[in-house]
Amino acid sequence: MVRYRKLGYVELNVTDLEKSVAFYRDTVGLEPAGKGPEGEQRFRCSEDPFAVALHQAPKPGFKRGGWMLEDASQFPVLHKRLEAAGVPYETFSATECEKRGFASGTRIMEPNTGAVMEFYLLPANVTPRAFAPTVAKIQRLGHVVWATPHKVEAVAFFRDVLNFAESDSIGENTTFFRAFPNPYHHGIGVAKGAQQRFNHLNFMVTEIDDVGRALARLKANNVPIVFGPGRHPASTSVFIYFLDPDGLTLEYSFGMELFPETNARQPRFMSTAMEDFDVWGARPTPNFGAKGVIEAT
Repeated sequence: MVRYRKLGYVELNVTDLEKSVAFYRDTVGLEPAGKGPEGEQRFRCSEDPFAVALHQAPKPGFKRGGWMLEDASQFPVLHKRLEAAGVPYETFSATECEKRGFASGTRIMEPNTGAVMEFYLLPANVTPRAFAPTVAKIQRLGHVVWATPHKVEAVAFFRDVLNFAESDSIGENTTFFRAFPNPYHHGIGVAKGAQQRFNHLNFMVTEIDDVGRALARLKANNVPIVFGPGRHPASTSVFIYFLDPDGLTLEYSFGMELFPETNARQPRFMSTAMEDFDVWGARPTPNFGAKGVIEAT
């Protein structure tokens, strides 16, 4: 079975790079980390070289994401599973690794969401560097959620081919997975939707006060808040969702259920009643998760 460390990075397309750089730096609180090889602007929110990258593009949305494997021995396991499932994959060339700062990597287009997923390792000589918080004490990149009309097939692919561990489902609407054996309740969410699209990107914060301060900061800067603050009963997270300059949905969350590697509880099938989506009584606006294409390769 494939073993992971974490969701390492997510790269987004934005329509006004300069405006978005200022927003992700000053309002979200990410640390600038220089330019990538395609001219993208990189940001940090953890000890890794980068966790978010913004690309100038005609349409806003999801470009690609990277999941850090546990070690190099996981690549042949991953490749064998993809081959058995008939899913094409591409290994990173030495040139691409050097340009992007990776030791090795494999890329696929997930067949049910259309999302480009990369599986990678950093070079052994990369020294972890502490993230310096500004407006929010961000702990880590949390999760990414996509919507697809092929949700049943996507759930089977993440579970049976990629070995993501299912944590919970909200009816037939959304299923949450953790990147096994990463303990956090979910690093990926797959929602049922009429089209393949990006739903939201999450940042986990260190204190519940980060959510409260975000509420005041977002209101002061006229940033649309599209859901929350509230608490999700599935993951136990306290949350607030808001929009970036392109209308892409971002989330801060505090707290999350942790799973042991062995003898973990079974995934739950929870109701779609709003009180089982937020126990505090908040309700999403129509703009929640409404914008964001998934870039076709």
